[in-house]
Amino acid sequence: MKVKVQSFADTAGADIELNDEVFGLDPRADILHRVVTWQLEKRRATASGTRERADVARTGKKFGRQKGGGTARHGDRRAPIFVGGGKAHGQRTRDFNPGLNKKVRALGLKMALSSHAQAGTLVVMDSLTVAESKTKTLIADWAKLGPDGGWGKTALVIDGAAVETSFALAAGNLHTINVMPAAGANVYDILKHDTLVLTRAAVEMLEARFNG
Repeated sequence: MKVKVQSFADTAGADIELNDEVFGLDPRADILHRVVTWQLEKRRATASGTRERADVARTGKKFGRQKGGGTARHGDRRAPIFVGGGKAHGQRTRDFNPGLNKKVRALGLKMALSSHAQAGTLVVMDSLTVAESKTKTLIADWAKLGPDGGWGKTALVIDGAAVETSFALAAGNLHTINVMPAAGANVYDILKHDTLVLTRAAVEMLEARFNG
């Protein structure tokens, strides 16, 4: 698969050959759903449980006589109404730590990349350098490249080992553009953005990640 390399400069870029084993797969909704669900569950923190009546260290001796004492007919001091007693109907410990086969995770990432390639929303950039790291300059350059003043409403920009400093600073004030290094590429973030922008370095690292 060949994609034209674009640049913020007005110079015309050459084509780049993308690996069909990474960018040319047919996306499957079931695989993408499994990977996205796994990602979102991994983000959830473990819910800590409360100590219920059976978990507190209180005396089990009956509080008083069943009748004739003039007080309520309590059982032991573990009851929820006493200070130090167990909590009634407290939350239980829930550990959200699902597992997913590495091959399925890798396949899901390939399919997420392929979905943008097939939809025509995959853009390859030669460089992300922004003059003076200015947001205003980035907005102007961004509008020149994409149709209708840019590439969709939201865009995910993935660079190589580290994001270009000038671009990261310029895009910091834009809520429609998110950036990350190639090592952070994941299915959820790729799918939720309208446009996927990769640099040459990102393409090389992603292809090497699967071929290695």
